[in-house]
Amino acid sequence: MSDRLVTQALCWRVERRDGVMLALTDHDRDLVVGGVTYRAAPGMTPSAIVRAEGLDADTMEVAGALGTGAFRRDDLLAGRWDGARVVIGAVDWSDPARTAIPLGEGRIGQVELDEQGFTAELRGTQAQLERPASEATSPACRATLGDARCRVAMASRRRFARVTAWAGAKVTLDAGEPVADAYGEGMLRWFGGANAGLTSAIERSAGVEVVLRAPPVFAVAEGVLVELIEGCDRRLATCAARFGNVANFRGEPHLPGIDLLTRYPGG
Repeated sequence: MSDRLVTQALCWRVERRDGVMLALTDHDRDLVVGGVTYRAAPGMTPSAIVRAEGLDADTMEVAGALGTGAFRRDDLLAGRWDGARVVIGAVDWSDPARTAIPLGEGRIGQVELDEQGFTAELRGTQAQLERPASEATSPACRATLGDARCRVAMASRRRFARVTAWAGAKVTLDAGEPVADAYGEGMLRWFGGANAGLTSAIERSAGVEVVLRAPPVFAVAEGVLVELIEGCDRRLATCAARFGNVANFRGEPHLPGIDLLTRYPGG
């Protein structure tokens, strides 16, 4: 039994939301498990895995060194690893079959950076139970434009463009918008350059200019391809006039609330 404990190695597979998959092991050599090659990452140090018997969330932390390999500081700051799915298992590296023993899975939560490296929190699937069971009422729509509750067709409300100029949070494109402020409250998805795979929230748009809520994480080169996705200010008037979608409006604009006096000044 002691020999088996000595030959145990931890393996974890990390799947980012953009489709990139990373497989690592704390063994000193690469391991092939289930047809997947787990790269040796001796600098990665996992904490104790806490498995709860009740409904408390399973948690653990992984600490590692920053570098040009698996986890780079710029990628962590840009949020490329936020919400990534993590599957952790243990294998006997001396066994040619190398069947993994599942230890848990979850998603990357809070990430902390320091001079030595980084620490990532992994939260189990039970963490989803911490979310509110029901929505709170609001005068604004709580759906996202184009989702299953909104039901607005988005095929004609997306388009590609190329960047002709960039200054801070302001991006100039090679083509204008279909209607005034069409992309306000929408999204800009980067398809090229250093920001490829990231998305930026749009504050407002006017003609060929788009103002983002925050500057891009990395520098933007001229000619980079981006996708623009129309947005919505979540007001009932916009839902009726621009989208003709009042039947699916997910808000209560006429329900009195604590903001009643400020919502109707002088009324």
